[in-house]
Amino acid sequence: MGTQARMGTGQADLVELEFREDVLGAPYEAAELTLAPDDEGPVTATLVRRLVPGARQAVLYIHGYTDYFFQTNLADHFTAAGFSFYALDLRKYGRSLRPHQSPNFVRDLAVYDEELDLAVRVIRELDGHTRLLVDGHSTGGLVASLWAARRAGRGVVDGLFLNSPFLSMPASPLARTLGSPAVGALGRLSGGLRKLPSALNPHYVHSLHRDHRGEWDFDLALKPAEGFPLYAGWLAAIDRGHRAVRHGLAIDVPVLLMASTASISTTSWDPALHRRDAVLRADDIAALAPKLGRHVTTVRIEGGMHDLVLSGPDAREQVFAELDRWLGAYFPAAVD
Repeated sequence: MGTQARMGTGQADLVELEFREDVLGAPYEAAELTLAPDDEGPVTATLVRRLVPGARQAVLYIHGYTDYFFQTNLADHFTAAGFSFYALDLRKYGRSLRPHQSPNFVRDLAVYDEELDLAVRVIRELDGHTRLLVDGHSTGGLVASLWAARRAGRGVVDGLFLNSPFLSMPASPLARTLGSPAVGALGRLSGGLRKLPSALNPHYVHSLHRDHRGEWDFDLALKPAEGFPLYAGWLAAIDRGHRAVRHGLAIDVPVLLMASTASISTTSWDPALHRRDAVLRADDIAALAPKLGRHVTTVRIEGGMHDLVLSGPDAREQVFAELDRWLGAYFPAAVD
């Protein structure tokens, strides 16, 4: 059964919010969040939820690039621990992508503040949760970190769990330094919509999907193996986010950062794709962890893939055991 409420956007315009059964089926519900339009037209985000009766704590999951929420094993774990579970399909991703939009495209990562802030209002004001953990994977980890830093001191978020966050380009420091001005210049051309060659490795998605070499089922139209077009303006926004991380974010809540113990770069199939991060440099992620704030716990997962919760059984067991250890210290007594 859907539930209705009246929620304000960032401009305080009232919109009607209605939760209906999600494409994943019960017990997942989803509601469309109406956002301020941009130069491509109307914009929405999608908030998925799975409520736990009596829960006072909640987790909000933010997906990665060319991605959307489908990781029900993650939701299973959090709800079993007594957390209500929420996930955002950000604007122009997954459930929120519309035909008139350029997939995944924004010119500034701060525009996501609108749907993040609105999701927090739903979680805290509408659904009555008093503590909030934000869980960001890959690009979602970068977005969550920057947003949490901008919201420092406001009591908006109580902790961050970052799963292989996209804190740095998978390139050498010299290449990043030399490439940054060029990325910025390209990002200013054609309104940022100039298309660049995609750097996505299709073998990563093949290592995940059960129709190829993986064990998971997800919509390949929403998470295609070859990815969506890579836009220069989006890449420039990512580069600015990375520079902010290197400068230091001063996040004021506890952070749990996880990354694999090893990475792999290959243009052909390799069984090691099932045991390593095939998207980012895991060592670079771990090295940047202290830049997030003063209270960061870093855990390396042996045999972990890029999306650690989709890794093989042994690595997943490590992930959830370490997560539970950290939650026991910072988010005890999830249910009254």
